[in-house]
Amino acid sequence: MSTSTTASVSTHILDTSVGRPAEGVAIELSARSGRDAVWQALGGSATDADGRCKDLPALPEGTTHVRLDFAVEPYFEKKQADAQQDAPANRDSGAVFFPEVAITFAVKPGEHYHVPLLLNPFGYSVYRGS
Repeated sequence: MSTSTTASVSTHILDTSVGRPAEGVAIELSARSGRDAVWQALGGSATDADGRCKDLPALPEGTTHVRLDFAVEPYFEKKQADAQQDAPANRDSGAVFFPEVAITFAVKPGEHYHVPLLLNPFGYSVYRGS
């Protein structure tokens, strides 16, 4: 039985369009202590070369809900710019369908929540990992 009074959160992103980790995606972490409470921005980080974000801020005591905001538009814009340098004939419209992804989930004290994001230019999915 855990005696911790707070939950903890980690995440990573896999770009399923290329089967590789998504590096350099900014992630912001927010928390609230109740369904009707105001969100408190806690800070953020960015994914490393392995698509992982290992240094998210700690959650305050009493947290019941967490929100992860993933800024995916700059990642896809950079990826598209790199692809156009390699193959200028394959230019796309430049539009990013999902410019950001916000994932909100409930937490319980003492539990760890690993929330992977499987991402591609036209869709995404998440799940509670381990």
